[in-house]
Amino acid sequence: MSREKLMNVLIGPHVSEKSARVSEGANSFVFRVRRDATKPDIKAAVELMFEVKVADVNVVNVAGKNKRFGQRLGRRQDFKKAYVRLAPGQKIESLSGTEA
Repeated sequence: MSREKLMNVLIGPHVSEKSARVSEGANSFVFRVRRDATKPDIKAAVELMFEVKVADVNVVNVAGKNKRFGQRLGRRQDFKKAYVRLAPGQKIESLSGTEA
């Protein structure tokens, strides 16, 4: 996959209570990714953008919820998230939450 396409695979970090718990215990992070991204694409994108070695990637397709927007019924968008575990000794400084 080309470098430009890899830069667009990751949408951003997924921030939730569960993702905070996951990142505390293990050396892993949770990202929102494009819905057409594959595990090798995600691994290559994280290694390219953060210059770390990725040990393993798990992917979850999250279905959007049915919600009410005022009087209208609507549906939130489906999305994909990736649990990325880094190799031992690797860490991502900008997402680790160690800033002062």
